[in-house]
Amino acid sequence: MKESDVLPLTPAEVLERLKEGNRRFLEDAPYQPPMDRLHRLHLAAAQRPFAAYLSCSDSRVPPELLFERGLGELFIVRNAGNTLCSSALGSLEFAVAHLQVPLIVVMGHEACGALRAAVAVAREQRQFSGNVSKVLQSLLPAVLEADPWAPDLVNAAALCNVRKVVRELREEASPALLEPQKAGRLRVVGAYYHLDSGRVDFLDTAD
Repeated sequence: MKESDVLPLTPAEVLERLKEGNRRFLEDAPYQPPMDRLHRLHLAAAQRPFAAYLSCSDSRVPPELLFERGLGELFIVRNAGNTLCSSALGSLEFAVAHLQVPLIVVMGHEACGALRAAVAVAREQRQFSGNVSKVLQSLLPAVLEADPWAPDLVNAAALCNVRKVVRELREEASPALLEPQKAGRLRVVGAYYHLDSGRVDFLDTAD
């Protein structure tokens, strides 16, 4: 493992590392992260991820592959629709407070099934089973916030949902997340993955 991999990274450095990984992914460049026994033993002693992800459970959206990262590099929280439930929020707080990750990425994606179902609830009064319905309830605000005349309401709602979760993490989260953001040690950004091209767009960043 390189020394640069264990030194603290700034939020900007982590963001650039992720962008570069996605650029390589788009180029279909061969990539084989270290997965040998020695590397696994090293990680067994302690994990040092450099970014935390709140991502959708969709099987087509694996963050490690999209950014060409390996074991121990990303702390990933996944659920349907990348919603900010208490479990997700607690997991992100753990990543920041105990693992000192400098960057949280909230990533939605094109053609999200959870958002499609939420749109069906809002527009067609569709009904789903109890626990699925609870998940969809948390996505309805993004559906209602999206432009109803958008060419694709599902994708528009997915973008709104990412921005909504980012806003909550930036403005309404616990001190465990707000204080390191104020101090500049932590940054929260949104991202959107295009299934057809493999491109990840980072939202509202100047980097």
